[in-house]
This record gives sequence, structure tokens and C-alpha cells, in this order.
Amino acid sequence: MDFISGVKKAETLELSEILDGTRTGQRVRVNGAVHTIRHMGDVAFVILRKREGLLQCVYEEGAAEFDLKKLKEAAAVEAEGVLQDEERAPGGVELRLKTVRILSLPDAPLPLPIAKWKLGTSLEAKLNMRSIALRNIRERAKFKLQEGIVRGFRDFLYAQGFTEIHTPKIGAKSAEGGSNMFRLDYFHRPAVLQQSPQLYKQMMVGVFDRVFETAPVFRAEKHNTRRHLNEYTSLDLEMGYIESFEDIMAMETGFLQYTMELLAREYAKELDICGAVLPKTEQIPAVRFDRAKELVSEKYGRNIRNPFDLEPEEEGLIGRYFQEEYGADFVFVTHYPSKKRPFYAMDDPQDPRYTLSFDLLYHGLEITTGGQRIHDYRTLAQKLAARGMSEEGLEQYLDTFRYGMPPHGGLGIGLERLTMQLIGEDNVRETTLYPRDLSRLEP
Repeated sequence: MDFISGVKKAETLELSEILDGTRTGQRVRVNGAVHTIRHMGDVAFVILRKREGLLQCVYEEGAAEFDLKKLKEAAAVEAEGVLQDEERAPGGVELRLKTVRILSLPDAPLPLPIAKWKLGTSLEAKLNMRSIALRNIRERAKFKLQEGIVRGFRDFLYAQGFTEIHTPKIGAKSAEGGSNMFRLDYFHRPAVLQQSPQLYKQMMVGVFDRVFETAPVFRAEKHNTRRHLNEYTSLDLEMGYIESFEDIMAMETGFLQYTMELLAREYAKELDICGAVLPKTEQIPAVRFDRAKELVSEKYGRNIRNPFDLEPEEEGLIGRYFQEEYGADFVFVTHYPSKKRPFYAMDDPQDPRYTLSFDLLYHGLEITTGGQRIHDYRTLAQKLAARGMSEEGLEQYLDTFRYGMPPHGGLGIGLERLTMQLIGEDNVRETTLYPRDLSRLEP
């Protein structure tokens, strides 16, 4: 009988072990994928791709004990050789090959030039061959940075006393209402894909006080722009016992500060590969919605056409204004009109035409929507009635408030948009692993 006693120590080395400087001159074994082969006569450079980066291996005819002709790009191999210092190689070391064991061989040549620094292909080509395109070092680095953002979100909120929850994505009612919902038949009953975890995370504030979730949300919006997706990942939090909606903005600022420090400390290589410059997060300005419109109109001569919402061009100009005037990468736009916010948004008691809510713009693009919620049952029921909304499907949500809820608020951050702005891409699909939009359901 066999017993499994834990993680097995591999006989092959990872890149970090190779680069730690303790094995120079030693014979070592390493596995990886053949990223590219560069022939130089009697010598060839075989570049291996590992999860941590690239390793330069050197084939010398007569010294290596295998036939280089049998090796192909994209082959998975286990290589053995002697480590040598070489300042021109990635990481300053190279492996002088002795033997190579082929673990698998590709059946066809690579359809994309993944060994190039930039693929130089269209976005459509990259998305059609997504799993191959992401083998490119720069393409892959985008999603390592995205990992860092999610990691920062989780780690920071755990430290702030939040509980991570996992809410259903199929429901009877949507949190946002409206017509932009994916409807489906759920065992002969109407159902929708959730536009956000809003109702559930509010209910869980009554249980855990502070909750968060990282999960997909669905929007049936017929947009075909560089900033819209029909499925994206939302970083959501909800917190109770707040004094005002400014507590939510302060919490997001803390998350951004923590995460940018994390990226600088542990993702410096990926930041360098993507040419990303970390934004300033020491202080983030906040401006009222109506005042932001006035500032943009005054400085850039743009007429205010829609008094109840921000158009994309306006968001861009607001970002530009605060960059020019204050050197700010982010800006909170507060007090959005009530008619443009969901039923659960708390109206400003000083002027109920506006809400105690906000968006966060990053270089002129909205990446966050949040604010204070209505926590009083009667007020919530009255607002539903005033909007002509039915309580059907919302009974358990409303019962949560009937039995008492603390003052609370929260936000949702678009992960792909935040990543896009961080690395300076101009299309959110570039930072979406497998985009879903008006025309794309595959791969």
C-alpha cells in the first residue's frame, strides 16, 4: 500500500533556484518548453520558457550528447547541463547542454511568432489563438500583473477584517434592473445571469460586517467599444458600520496603495516587461459630479450635453484636467444623479436629486462604481415603489432589511479595465484572458 505524505520535491530546478548564484559550475537538470532555437553554426542557443521566465541554453556540437535536429520549438523537454555565468544571457547565467530528454513534440509549427518581443499581429489573431499568443513573454506578463492586482485586493481586505464570500451567478432578479440582462430558462422558470453580486453582498453585511468577492459578472449591453465586455471580473467589497460613503473611497485608496507597493516589490520584472509605470496613490482628489462637468466645460470649451451622466469623452477630459492641475492619476467623481443610480443607492439628504455615490476614474476611464446603500427597510421599499419596480424576486433581500441592517456601502472594480490602464493598453480585450463581447464566444 502506498501513502502520500505531501508535496514531492522535484529533481529539476526552477528558474529562481538557477539564478540564486549557488550552483554556478554545477551540473543541473531543468524542464521547460522550447521557446525558440537560434542556430549559429556549430553552436545554437536553445531558449527554454518556464513559468518564471526564460533560460538560455547553449548547444555545442561535439559537447552535447543529443541530436539538435530532433528538437523543435514548442517541444516540452528535460535538459541537463552545466551552469555558467554569462552576463549577456537573461538572468546572467546560461546552461551548457549535455543531454536533452524530449517529453513531447508539437505536431505542427507555431501559428504565431511567440519568440518576438511584440507579436506584431492583430488583436483578432491573438484572440483566435489565445492559448498560443499568451506564450509570448510580454502577453503573459500582463496576466501576471493582473494576478498581482487580485492578490493585493485579497491580502489587503483580509488584513482589514473582510470575509471572502462566493455568491451565485444565476438568479431570479438582477441587482441593477433594466434591460441589459442575459435571460435564460432555468428548469422552465425565468432567470438571469447576475450583473453583480450586489444584493448578496449587502445581505452578508448583516452576517459578517465586511465582505468581498472576486468573480465574473454579466452585462447584456450591445456595446462594441474598446472599454466594454459582456463578461468581466469584478472586485467587489461591501462594509458595514460606515460613517459616510467617504469610508468606502478611503478603503479603495488603501487597497490601491497596498497593491501598487506589492507590484513594485514582487512584480518588478513584469512591470518592466510591459513598460508599466505605477500610478500615484498617496492622495486621490474627489470632485462632485456637477462640478466636474463645469470644470471640464470651462477649461476645454466642451458644452454640457447630458446633465445626468458622464460621456466617455467627458471622463477622459476629467482625467486630463486632474492630471494637468494636480498631477493625479486617479480622481473620485462623487454625487451622481439619483436617476442614474440603482434603487439601493442612498440619496443625498441635502439634495435627493443626487446620491452618496462615486466613480473612480483612472487616466480618464471609469474603473470603479460605489457608494453608500439604503439600509432602512421602509426607505428601500418606498424607492422601489417610486421607480415602479416590483418586489417579486426580492423578498429575501428586503426581509434582510426588515430585520435590521447597519449603515453600509461598497464598490465594484473592473479588473480588466484596471489592468488595461495600468499597462497602457488601449483595448480591454488585451487584458482579458478569454474575452466575451458582441461577436466572440470562442475560444
